[in-house]
Amino acid sequence: MSVPVLSREAVLAAVSPQDAYIAVRDAFVAYHRGEWSMQPKVYVTNYPAGDFRAMPALGGGHALLKWVTSFPGNPERGLPTVTGLVVLSNAETGQLEAVLDAASVTALRTAAAGVIAADTLARHDAATVAVVGAGVNGAETVRMLVAHGRLPLVWDVDVARRELVAGELDALVAGSLEEALACDVVITVTPGHTVLFSPGSLRAGQHVSLMGADGPGKAEAASEELRRAHLFCDDWEQASHGGELAAPVSQGVVGRDDVTELGAVLAGDAEGRRGATDITMFDSTGLAIQDLAVARAAFMKSVQLDLPRIEL
Repeated sequence: MSVPVLSREAVLAAVSPQDAYIAVRDAFVAYHRGEWSMQPKVYVTNYPAGDFRAMPALGGGHALLKWVTSFPGNPERGLPTVTGLVVLSNAETGQLEAVLDAASVTALRTAAAGVIAADTLARHDAATVAVVGAGVNGAETVRMLVAHGRLPLVWDVDVARRELVAGELDALVAGSLEEALACDVVITVTPGHTVLFSPGSLRAGQHVSLMGADGPGKAEAASEELRRAHLFCDDWEQASHGGELAAPVSQGVVGRDDVTELGAVLAGDAEGRRGATDITMFDSTGLAIQDLAVARAAFMKSVQLDLPRIEL
């Protein structure tokens, strides 16, 4: 028996931004309806260096396990922040079907989740959009926005990186961080160690997709700002313990009734934006069902690619 191995290049060749968007959107709905399932993300920590994460999921005839890392200091060493593998198996037979690069799967599903949330929750007349953080996941978010006909502003603390990403993806470099954070739609894809939205900084009608705070102790917005906003998340159990919501939840100022899962909105079972002045915030912690959606899409296209295989 042999199984295909999908490198970063192969995953990106197999799954377009549009493919990832549709797959992840459908996965949100399937998870909300109980058709797909996943177990809580398991963290193996080695802070302050970083952490390892094990993420299983089941759905659509497949089972997945992602073993992935997050080491924020790696770029300073010339290494990627995110590395790892995704293993995809047949849910009926248990047979291994494919091994995929985890970083590319993560980038595609992160970008898809942030843009889906923005499309679902932002004002219909939102005119400006910015991506803050131009690493691998941020760059993929820019690519997805451009593929959907948007012209985002790009900001990163690294001048060369923001200029490179904007230039390669036909986006615009923001004149300042303040300009980026003032856009109608902001998608933050940073390591989550610095608060970007300080108390009182959010504007009426703004939407923010907070993608960076995916572990304990991380935050891209002050707790005071979350209390001002209409809150959404990818999964309550995960977000309330290890995401942007964790701090205000532990402080007792945000509870379960204050937060709506995005899948419920996409399925038509919950209210989204309430009006033009509503401030909406989406807390993304990254779900295994999103990885499964992208991995399935890549596997379906793998027969069309000339891929290396491993013998078992």
